[in-house]
Amino acid sequence: MSEPVQQLDSLHHVAIVVQNVADSVQWYRSRFRCEVTYEDGSWALLRFANSSLALVTEGDHPAHIGFVAPAALNAGPLKTHRDGTRSVYVADPSGNAVELLDPAFA
Repeated sequence: MSEPVQQLDSLHHVAIVVQNVADSVQWYRSRFRCEVTYEDGSWALLRFANSSLALVTEGDHPAHIGFVAPAALNAGPLKTHRDGTRSVYVADPSGNAVELLDPAFA
């Protein structure tokens, strides 16, 4: 008998730093088929077929990678964000920012 396949965590988004959120949203939407799921002056989230891209401003949000993972529930206090998600930021061994999103609110 083979072992049951363990459910894998999912990549939710990659966040890159941009100079101007609105200009960057316009640039990405004019070149790619994506939808804006959230936008304000300090960040935007663009949904693609297989993941999302966050556009963030330096100083307001760190460049990071976000995963939907049950590990979020044990990684520290969860913060509720303006878009309704709940998450916690941790650092990987190299100091990269990793956002762990609560599966119930992602």
